[in-house]
Amino acid sequence: MSAKINDMCYAYSAIDDIKEKGEYGGVVTTIMKYLLEEGIVDGVVGVTQGHDIYDGVPTLVTDPADVIKTAGSIHCGTLNIAKFVSKYLDGARDMKLAVACKPCDAMTIRELMKKGKIIEDNVIMIGVNCGGTMSPVPTMNMIRDVYELDPKDVIKEEIAKGKLIMETADGEKGFKIDELEEQGMGRRENCQRCNLKIPSNADLALGNWGVIGPLAGKATFVEVFSETGAEVIDKVVEAGLIETTAPEEKGIKIRENINNFMLKESQAKKDVDYAGTTGDIIDVFYQYEDEFSKCMKCYGCREACPLCFCEDCCLEAEGPEWVPGGYTPAAPFFHLTRLVHMVDACTNCGQCSEVCPCEIPVAKVWSTVNNKVREIYGYIPGMGSDDPLPFTDHVSKAKKL
Repeated sequence: MSAKINDMCYAYSAIDDIKEKGEYGGVVTTIMKYLLEEGIVDGVVGVTQGHDIYDGVPTLVTDPADVIKTAGSIHCGTLNIAKFVSKYLDGARDMKLAVACKPCDAMTIRELMKKGKIIEDNVIMIGVNCGGTMSPVPTMNMIRDVYELDPKDVIKEEIAKGKLIMETADGEKGFKIDELEEQGMGRRENCQRCNLKIPSNADLALGNWGVIGPLAGKATFVEVFSETGAEVIDKVVEAGLIETTAPEEKGIKIRENINNFMLKESQAKKDVDYAGTTGDIIDVFYQYEDEFSKCMKCYGCREACPLCFCEDCCLEAEGPEWVPGGYTPAAPFFHLTRLVHMVDACTNCGQCSEVCPCEIPVAKVWSTVNNKVREIYGYIPGMGSDDPLPFTDHVSKAKKL
């Protein structure tokens, strides 16, 4: 086998314990273990289960025997792994990393690579398809109130055939996800808006969508998106660690249909979220004036944002209170200042909204603003390896913002 960009295959691990613990054949875990054993990377970055399945913990693994601890999905692990790589692993400056990443992780990593905060040549991105993640506490409340289950009894969650399914030792129980989300439950709002479900900006994209026939539930659909990804697949196959077979044509179409359906749903969510937010960027802030008036300037959104990376924050350059706060409303000055840094970069990962104690829909505002930049400049953050936003003809275009 000699893989090429855009090649697709079904794959499953040839290692029994990984195949048993890993989801859909354990291919991601097998690839990660191989890269670490062969010294191709110095570490593997993944997510491990903390206290329970509602607690995702970003983890650096340097011992191949420990890679299996990252196997499986944690749908309530709402973190963005790019922050872990850039801040706590120094942007992979002194080590090579293989990173398991959702689409928003991959977008943020790419954006940080463009800005010189993560070293592109030192990172292999093993992308996983994602239909969305769920906030831990609201999810546990939903399981208790709607599913009438004890959250501790749930061993797995899955989105399939339009339903959000909770699995316990006694069986499965599911509800239509669109009906749940109409009531403010289900996936996080930023996930509902997401316009990248298959991480085509990673080196490889893996997931169960489109695996049909005898291998359904036992194998992973793999698509190659870079020469690095092709080389990785070739090496793992040659080592006899994964088995591959050509995907069924019907399966390819099913995967495409699933992706298109989710993108259509995301656009519908955007249409709702953006409704009424017309005019330039300042107009957008005016329209969220009541929401921003709740801001206590706790800096939570700044600290959580993976793309807020300045070592010396201008918001504290003259002391912590130079931007109004405390008894004086911080909005819009604090958020307008962040806007200058974020207008071209937001990848809609939702970390800011996730931590806001005042429940300000910060991610929704940034998504609205970023969409305006996209309309005018055609720039999509986190995609490709282009330079950051090219402000060509910047005066006339800036006026439109």
